[in-house]
Amino acid sequence: MADNEIEYESKGTYEAALEKSRQIEEDIKVNPGKYRVLTGDRPTGRLHIGHYFGSLQNRVRLSKMGVPTMVLIADYQVLTDHDAFDQISQNTKQLVIDYLAAGIEPGENTIIYPHSYVPECNQLMLPFLTLVSNSELSRNPTVKDEITKSDLAVVNAGMYTYPIHQACDILFCKGNVVPVGKDQLPHLELTRTIARRFNKKFCKKTPPVFPMPYALLSKTPSIKGLDGNAKMSKSLGNAVYLSSTADETAALIKKAKTDGERVITYDPVNRPEVANLLMLISLCNGQTPEAIAASIGDGGSGKLKAVLTEALNEQLRPLREKRAQLEKEPEYIRKVLTEGAERAREIAVKTLDEVRAAMNMVI
Repeated sequence: MADNEIEYESKGTYEAALEKSRQIEEDIKVNPGKYRVLTGDRPTGRLHIGHYFGSLQNRVRLSKMGVPTMVLIADYQVLTDHDAFDQISQNTKQLVIDYLAAGIEPGENTIIYPHSYVPECNQLMLPFLTLVSNSELSRNPTVKDEITKSDLAVVNAGMYTYPIHQACDILFCKGNVVPVGKDQLPHLELTRTIARRFNKKFCKKTPPVFPMPYALLSKTPSIKGLDGNAKMSKSLGNAVYLSSTADETAALIKKAKTDGERVITYDPVNRPEVANLLMLISLCNGQTPEAIAASIGDGGSGKLKAVLTEALNEQLRPLREKRAQLEKEPEYIRKVLTEGAERAREIAVKTLDEVRAAMNMVI
């Protein structure tokens, strides 16, 4: 691929990313210290079971394998398409509670931090902006999709530079593995392009500053919301939150959309709503969706929802117990964030020093 053109989508791009992801998964088992994972969320609200099955469990797995893991709370990025800035602080703390309750443990290999408290990371925005054209930002398919979903009357510049800020988040800590879904691959391609262009332009006679980051693609299928119409989402109100009580979970599942057929079968094409609920049960108990459907038989949607309610509440019971305890420890939550920010800054200062040296800006 030429340096003057970002090829966001092409034949074989996803297949190549999937194959690379498989290779990394195998190598991580042997060489966990060879990698640094960058992952995280925007603090737009509490996390739901889509996050839990889609990303949180994987983060816990990687960190427990000994992979250095940076867990980012992308608070600045909330400003691009959300007006609820008055909730950012509270949402940030709730994210930390969700992380800790799910099993992410801050320590030598795991850092949880908000990027607004790491100014050195954000300083990378200026040199990175000089490495990407306006047209390349405008063509980013993920940005286009996010602009459409945001329903903004005026599209602010932050929407277009959002992926560059993500590149700062990934490259300041020299992250080389980013767990993402297929829809985030264009952002990661832009990050690789920035790293490659920086190294080529500023590191001609020295070792490259930045590594090439690669996607670790999720193995968990996309989880639809309980309305059966779209991906589970905070904004669509179709989610079961990790902070929901057992009774709230039961009430939400009772309202979940299914169909009129009495016999329960796993048919994602013709019965997507039923298939989604069966998949959720499968993620909880490890049985195949087909086996679960066979066990429910002609029990209908009532039995299907009852089985899901029991399975999900049992799966989340330990997490909810820990979560309730963490809610009573605001000073500990604050400590996790402040200590995480300090450690992230140490990494960022070192990287920014290398960037200044490469660009001949040392005084």
